[in-house]
Amino acid sequence: MPHAGYLIAAVAVAAAVTWALRALPFVALAPLRSSPLVTHLGRVMPLGVLVILAVYTVRTLSPAEPERAWPTVLALAATVALHLWRRNVLFSVLGGTAVHVVLASTVFAS
Repeated sequence: MPHAGYLIAAVAVAAAVTWALRALPFVALAPLRSSPLVTHLGRVMPLGVLVILAVYTVRTLSPAEPERAWPTVLALAATVALHLWRRNVLFSVLGGTAVHVVLASTVFAS
């Protein structure tokens, strides 16, 4: 069994490394907060994320199966409407997801 001093030193080193790794992102990103690029990305990324999610969602829809497409189309419309209304990405995505789950599992279930 290792001596108590060795164990204390090992725990201290592990704690220091863990603390440093958790603090590093905050220290490294602090200068970027005032960057014009980061400000621009913070302004346009929510819309970009919504567009990517919408394209990913509708890419597999088939006009040959409209009964399977309706929940997705209505949920997408709800997501867009919620985003235009509140301008809150989290609210829009969660609301659209809830609409899709309800429609797909109850109203349009086959």
